[in-house]
Amino acid sequence: MSLIRMDIKTVIVGGGPVASLVVLQPRGVNDGSSVQLPIRIGPIEATAISMGIGNEPPERPMTHDLLRKTIKALDAKLVGVSIVDVSGTTFYATLMLANFAGLVIEVDCRPSDAIALAVRCGAPIYAEESVLETAAMPDFDAIDEAEKERSFEEFHSFVENLNPEDFD
Repeated sequence: MSLIRMDIKTVIVGGGPVASLVVLQPRGVNDGSSVQLPIRIGPIEATAISMGIGNEPPERPMTHDLLRKTIKALDAKLVGVSIVDVSGTTFYATLMLANFAGLVIEVDCRPSDAIALAVRCGAPIYAEESVLETAAMPDFDAIDEAEKERSFEEFHSFVENLNPEDFD
């Protein structure tokens, strides 16, 4: 079981025929070989994640805020969340909670709830390596950027090696 630290790349709040997604990517990988983990979620869940990222305080506590306050009141801490499995298009996640004695307890939950809680608690998000192998797709933006960089380097090398005789 190998966990990879992930960051939220984007959250898409869809509506109607447009699906809502949260897209995760491995932390600190900017070499063009990065992968993205798109997870389809509901629009309400996407909004909850976005509100947690933006630290937009709701008028009344929402479910994820309530759970965060409950965890704190019980003298526990959310030490991380993990996307642990995928079956077809269904992802599975766990909350990793540490109680006052330091014992870590894993609780099954939906990935959207895990991520919404993680952003509110400042907890890291992980994905099992096997999930990435099964469900990830290339980060096309990173690939495009790497290709542009490679083309620029080739052009720069070409210009550096030009001689006046090349123009005859």
